[in-house]
Amino acid sequence: MGLGRSALSAARIALPYVGSARDQGSHCVSSSDAEERRLLAAVRLRDGKFLFRREIGRFNGETFWEFLKGFREVSAVPGRRVLAISDNAQYHRSQLHLEWRHQQAPRFGLDFLPPYSPDLNPIERVWKLTRRLCLHNRYFGLLDGVVAAVEDQFAEWIKPNDALRLLCAIT
Repeated sequence: MGLGRSALSAARIALPYVGSARDQGSHCVSSSDAEERRLLAAVRLRDGKFLFRREIGRFNGETFWEFLKGFREVSAVPGRRVLAISDNAQYHRSQLHLEWRHQQAPRFGLDFLPPYSPDLNPIERVWKLTRRLCLHNRYFGLLDGVVAAVEDQFAEWIKPNDALRLLCAIT
């Protein structure tokens, strides 16, 4: 049986780009804001197919599990086991979906990176490119503008593409 690899990760949208209507200036929005947005994303390494899901509020084992089930569906390849590279976030290792992950292990699994090594996860290159293309040197008056800019870029990457495949290639 062959092996297919994918990279997945979660990130907080870069909040420092959001300004305040009160002071008309740029300031940081703290991570404790009730309207914080977070994204789960994955890239299928064999062809660059990109999958993402926006979450409002906190990530947890339940929200990650929902994303993981969808990702497993789009990543499945007959005769191949899909292995998703993941960091050690608590919700990635949640007891909530542990039994499900064990059941899926013959066809789909998570390969956890060593602690404190996000640079080893290929999806981190996607986050960096996203920030460069969508957020650098731009002012957003509201957090919704940041979300829209990022999701517009993500919409361009939904179909398999060589740019993401090459960006995330494990060599």
